[in-house]
Amino acid sequence: MNVLSKKSLPLSGFAGLTEHRLVSDRRVFGSRKAPNTFDGIGNFVYLADAQFNPKGETHMHPHKEIDVISIMMKGQVSHEGSLEHGQSLKAGEVQVQRAGSEGFSHNEINPDNTKNRMLQLWVLPDETGQPANYKHYTLKANGVTRIYGGHKNQSETFDSKTLIDVVRLSAGQSIKFDHEILAYVSQGKAEFSDENNTFNVEGGDLIRSYKTEISTNSDAEIVVVSEVS
Repeated sequence: MNVLSKKSLPLSGFAGLTEHRLVSDRRVFGSRKAPNTFDGIGNFVYLADAQFNPKGETHMHPHKEIDVISIMMKGQVSHEGSLEHGQSLKAGEVQVQRAGSEGFSHNEINPDNTKNRMLQLWVLPDETGQPANYKHYTLKANGVTRIYGGHKNQSETFDSKTLIDVVRLSAGQSIKFDHEILAYVSQGKAEFSDENNTFNVEGGDLIRSYKTEISTNSDAEIVVVSEVS
């Protein structure tokens, strides 16, 4: 089991936001890979825990042949761009933008006078040349919400061998994974146990492990990335 703490990483950012980058996969970033960050798992290649400044924005910018996943943790953003222009994203909601071969442009704006918080993940598509598309999800109050990946041509999520689940556990609950996972504790505290180790982790910790049981003594939210064999 390997654990990376957000607190051990430098604060970076661009435009109107600051962020801690925890995953910057060498397949995308090459020599620009941020020191001490993890590589991804499957086609998952990037994870940043970001805060927008009051009234901050990313400014309009393009993506191509990448799937961009935004998980709103605190506050809200107003979404502008070539996909679902005018959509808002509030805490507990997720948007997934598939760039495909045609690409998309977007600008995410914090409309409030206080800072917000958003996780951003990137996943390379299994197949290039797909059309651009957009999906929106509201997370379950408790349990597992699949926001990305699964069998091809299913309607609920974009098809991919890379799976992303948001797991919300109440105190005393647990969940097991029989395969390798890369898990980011976005809120709360949890205990991670595999065949060899047990670690107590907290919000801002990224864990890579295999055959893992996650248990909690308090409410927690964990983003779990894995790969279909």
